[in-house]
Amino acid sequence: MRERQSKGMSQEDLAGESDVARNYISRIENGHVAFSVPVLLKIAEALEIKPSTLLK
Repeated sequence: MRERQSKGMSQEDLAGESDVARNYISRIENGHVAFSVPVLLKIAEALEIKPSTLLK
């Protein structure tokens, strides 16, 4: 969430850029669901950051 917010993106913006459902992004950010590597890569690419940054 921190990375998304620092980029000034809403969950809806990130969903559109990463082709991941907004409600799934919300569930990931709130720790309610584990995500796969392909989803991690899509989100990292949309945020223009290294995937490892999201795992910190």
